[in-house]
Amino acid sequence: MLEIKNFSVNVENKEIIRNINLEIKDGETHVIMGPNGAGKSTFTEALLGHPGVNVNGKIILNGEDVSKSKTDERARKGMFLIFQHPEEIEGVTISNFIRKARSTSSEEKKDLDQMLQEHRELEKNAERLGIPKEFIKRELNVGFSGGEKKRMEMLQAISLNPSVMIIDEIDSGLDVDGLKLIAKTIEEMKNGKRSFLIITHYPRILTQIKIDYVHIIVNGKIVKTGGPQLAQEIEADGYSSYLEDSHV
Repeated sequence: MLEIKNFSVNVENKEIIRNINLEIKDGETHVIMGPNGAGKSTFTEALLGHPGVNVNGKIILNGEDVSKSKTDERARKGMFLIFQHPEEIEGVTISNFIRKARSTSSEEKKDLDQMLQEHRELEKNAERLGIPKEFIKRELNVGFSGGEKKRMEMLQAISLNPSVMIIDEIDSGLDVDGLKLIAKTIEEMKNGKRSFLIITHYPRILTQIKIDYVHIIVNGKIVKTGGPQLAQEIEADGYSSYLEDSHV
């Protein structure tokens, strides 16, 4: 589903990500954990083709090399990134934003009945995430709290139905109830084919999501890979031993 080969990222002549190799198979959920400043968010932005970074290596999505593809092309091919800090977009309603995004990912022309059905589905999914349906008439993320923005990112993901979801610290800004709801939604989105890459430095959300592998990243390098128990070790002991052993 997603294969990352010899992946390095430079920002302003500084190497942030160092020769990462990672393979996420169909239906798997992988987690990348690490302390602040480890390069986690830069890694996710590079995967989606952020123009402000320089990348070496390959990104293989569903058997296709998308390393040179633009961000919108990667998105249309099935990649989706939930941002750690979603942007506010004035003048664009949530419903219009999602409708336009869906139309660009499909060449199918839809009649009025199909568009009305999609709108009803959008309202239903909003309520599923605890978002009042009148919110979808508001401007995207404008005036929203941190937790509301994260729920709105999940609403976009449900609507666009990606094959690979990259989730960058969705737990930041969420209260306990919001965290449970987001975790429940992620579990419901699992269909045996969709793959997940979850970025976090707090293991609390992982107690509510079934995961396959955990990768520890320090100074831009994966320093250890293990099963779900590795997240429990981080909860108990922190990252200090990995920081001590890491060599820049």
